[in-house]
Amino acid sequence: MGVASEDAVVIHEARRAGEASVVTVNCPDETGLGCDLCRVILEFGLYITRADVSTDGRWCYVVFWVMPVSPSMSIQWKNLKNRLMTICPSCPIPFFVDSLNPSAPARMYLLKLFSVDRKGLLHDVTQVLSELELLIHRVKVSTTPDGRVVDLFFITDGMELLHTKERQDETRKRLIAVLGESVNSCDIQLAEGFQQGFSSLPPAVAEELFSSELSDSKFGSERLGSDMNKLKKANVSVDNSLSPSHTLLKIQCVDQKGLLYDIMRTLKDCDIQISYGRFLSDMKGTREVDIFVQQTDGKKISDTDKQDIISSKLRLEMLHPLRVMIVNRGPDTELLVANPVEVSGKGRPLVFYHVTLALKLLGICIFSAEIGRHRTSERQWEVYRFLLDDSLEFPLANPQSRSQIVDRVRKTLMGL
Repeated sequence: MGVASEDAVVIHEARRAGEASVVTVNCPDETGLGCDLCRVILEFGLYITRADVSTDGRWCYVVFWVMPVSPSMSIQWKNLKNRLMTICPSCPIPFFVDSLNPSAPARMYLLKLFSVDRKGLLHDVTQVLSELELLIHRVKVSTTPDGRVVDLFFITDGMELLHTKERQDETRKRLIAVLGESVNSCDIQLAEGFQQGFSSLPPAVAEELFSSELSDSKFGSERLGSDMNKLKKANVSVDNSLSPSHTLLKIQCVDQKGLLYDIMRTLKDCDIQISYGRFLSDMKGTREVDIFVQQTDGKKISDTDKQDIISSKLRLEMLHPLRVMIVNRGPDTELLVANPVEVSGKGRPLVFYHVTLALKLLGICIFSAEIGRHRTSERQWEVYRFLLDDSLEFPLANPQSRSQIVDRVRKTLMGL
């Protein structure tokens, strides 16, 4: 059984504003494929409003209804199709085969940006990089006393073309067009010997940030009001009575950005294969997800302990897919955002984009920023650290201001 490469992914763009575009994937199946597809869709700034998944274990048929997360983001539909096709098993793109070798790690580049400081600068740079499919792995941002900014972005190219002069010129041109006269210089070079270094977190901070027992009072979530009441309604039920060979996972929870990705990621990490699934929503912002799954041995999940573990992990990811908190870092105030890393080593897309967007809308300047990894006994985390500048509207010494900042960041990340 085979399919022409160009038919593996078909995209029907929305004809009118407010309508969803439809992405169809028809290709050989493998465990975790749904998670990989959802991650790429999320990377391109799209929100999955509905999905249908069907597979016989060898071949899958998946339909996503998607809309832009932000109206300001420009969606590159052709590039999205190409990226989705590269992760479809046995469906390589001929003109991408040499550059997209899955056995070779993506080349790391260093983007050096020297500019005059202004509010929202970091987010504007991040938006351009996101639209160009340049993935940020680490950032070092510092502000000099005279108000100038040195931004160091360690990035990889989703298209693996950043070694070419044309791709580098396009990146510089887009950045200069957005930043205007505030840019002094922009340079791109290969980051040889790059290592994902990261300053360590204080033990007390790490214990609270990565705690598996989260109370509603943590991270300012008690101020989410009615949204928090909806968040508490995350239910997972397991039913083995409807199919002789499959287990039904029935999930009901609040609608939020990246929800299907979080579900797929959790099941992939638990080595669970999806056979059929339907992802629906109602007018009140609630999601209903029905998924028929199997273990990798082709059997249903009969062990009650394993059922409880999977249910617990799914519920935790729906309630707290991201961790947000503000702490003191010496005389400075630091915003921390953390999300779990997939077993494959890949982090959640667009976290840096949404955090900088929230801070820009609040009018809060970022003095420095850093991205790194932190490992606990149970899993690895991606951690974003932002040193914030004080502002008249949100004085950082005020607990209420801190709570408002945390809530806005968290809501922006989760789309509440």
